[in-house]
Amino acid sequence: MVVLLGTFFALTQRRSVSAEKLSLEISVAKAHEYYSSGTLMLDVREPEEYESGHIPGSLLIPLGELPDRLSELARDEPIVVVCRSGNRSTTGRDILKRAGYEEVTSMAGGMNQWKQLGYEIEFGAKP
Repeated sequence: MVVLLGTFFALTQRRSVSAEKLSLEISVAKAHEYYSSGTLMLDVREPEEYESGHIPGSLLIPLGELPDRLSELARDEPIVVVCRSGNRSTTGRDILKRAGYEEVTSMAGGMNQWKQLGYEIEFGAKP
């Protein structure tokens, strides 16, 4: 019963994020809200940058590989694109938008600001 309620809550939270129109760019605080509700955080930095600190559970697809790896991303789920400072994430967002992804945004301020605000960070390579 508890598992069913937890699953229902997680799905309900994700739908509420999906139903909300995503801006082209959002603040780190808003990105953290999306992260907390289960939204995919797509990290477009290089592997060594990712290893030096990333959002737990984020998916690493370096920006240069993104056009060739679109099949790894669900088209019907919201995506927040993340990089170090916010520049590459806007490029990544634009690649996804041109490919037909509608629920995609970039995080202004990037991991630099995420760290400054004291949000969750993991270190090391992706599992």
